[in-house]
Amino acid sequence: MRYLGVFVVRSRRFKCAYDNAKRSFYSAVNGILGKVLNIASEHVILKIIVSKCMPILLYGLDACPVYKTDLRSLDSTVDRIFMKLFKTGNIDIVRECQAFFGFKLPCVLLNISSDKFIRLYDVSDNVVCTSLRV
Repeated sequence: MRYLGVFVVRSRRFKCAYDNAKRSFYSAVNGILGKVLNIASEHVILKIIVSKCMPILLYGLDACPVYKTDLRSLDSTVDRIFMKLFKTGNIDIVRECQAFFGFKLPCVLLNISSDKFIRLYDVSDNVVCTSLRV
């Protein structure tokens, strides 16, 4: 079931599907790389990916429960982009490049946005939010 752009999977515990988000992310990144790969520097390409493509991958996930396997899957999605951009298959080189460019993986970004969501939820004056607080 799709609700507000997030695909909810029916199971015993609440879970979301991220395949559509990853597919859309890959499509957006490939569109960017197809246009600017040979023109722009890696720094510029990564800034464009962070500003235009990462929101596609992370949309709505701050309000959903994301399990460790899902986080690893989202991180490997970004790792694949680095492998393609830097023409390597070595994960150590990918991690070095991510550290050098100050690139935050989805698990880090999701942690930050989830914390922000919870803080805003706690201080909200909304009737529904105040009635659901524990």
